Amino acid sequence: MRPSKSTSWFTRFAKWTARASGRPLTFALAAGIVAVWGLTGPLFGFSNTWQLVINTGTTIVTFLMVFLIQNTQNRDTEALQVKLDELIRVTEGAHTVLLDLEELDETQLDRIRANYENLAKSAREDLKLGKDDTGVPDLGDPDEDEALLGGTRPKAKAKRQTSKGKNEDIR
Repeated sequence: MRPSKSTSWFTRFAKWTARASGRPLTFALAAGIVAVWGLTGPLFGFSNTWQLVINTGTTIVTFLMVFLIQNTQNRDTEALQVKLDELIRVTEGAHTVLLDLEELDETQLDRIRANYENLAKSAREDLKLGKDDTGVPDLGDPDEDEALLGGTRPKAKAKRQTSKGKNEDIR
C-alpha cells in the first residue's frame, strides 16, 4: 500500500507554511521587520499607533500560525502513531494490546505506565547486579494483556495451529 499525497488545499498550505516558518530566512525576515519597526520608533514619536502596528501584526500572525502548526503537529503525531503501531505489530513478543494506547483514558494509561515503571525499576536493579537488561520481560501475570489492561477486558483464548492445520485452544 503506497500512500498518496494529500489533495486538500489546507493540508498542502499548512505543510508549506510549517516548513517555511521554520527556516532561518523566515526568522531573519521576522527579525528584520521588528528591527525596522524599532528603528522607526523615533520617527513616529513612539506613538500609540506605532505600538499598535506591531502588536496587531504579531497577534494576527501568532493566531493564524497556532492553527496551521497544530494541524501539522496532529498529522505528524498520527503518522508517528501508525508507524509505532506497525513496529509493535511486526515485533515478535511485543504486546499488541498497546497498538491503540493513545485511545485509552488517563486511568488506563496510568495503570500501564506503572507496570512499565516497575519493569524499568527492576531492570535497573538487575543491571546493578550485573544481570542483562535485554529481552522480553514477563509482566508477572500469565495473561500479560490482562495485566496491561488491569482487568478491564475478559481474557481471550489463544489458539495455535496444529500440524494437521486445525486450531486448538492453548489455555
